[in-house]
Amino acid sequence: MTALPLPNFRGHEADEFTFYRIPKLLTTDERLRTISTDAKFLYGAMLDRMGLSVENGWLDEKGDVYIYYTVEETMKVLNCKSEKATKVLAELDGRSGIGLIERVRQGQGKPTRIYLKNFAALRPP
Repeated sequence: MTALPLPNFRGHEADEFTFYRIPKLLTTDERLRTISTDAKFLYGAMLDRMGLSVENGWLDEKGDVYIYYTVEETMKVLNCKSEKATKVLAELDGRSGIGLIERVRQGQGKPTRIYLKNFAALRPP
């Protein structure tokens, strides 16, 4: 791979970009340190998507925010094949993984709703 000839950031240039935020707790809390870097990154991307869901009014009857994030979108953001995307989603899911997301199927032909769990609840009292 050839390195790109890129200049250094100057002044306030870094403020020009949108960033995914990966919660620090995902790397510091012993209960979450075992999940893969890909899963942590995907959770950050899903947190970003949650802002769009709020803007669109995607709240269920209890007022919980949900997102849509397909395997195809996961493949794109992680630059991977479907097997790995499925594995990373399962790693985040409460059924087979750490429990940072809950996937709720809506029926044939409808997208799966994804509820992000509030990781901040893990903070010690």
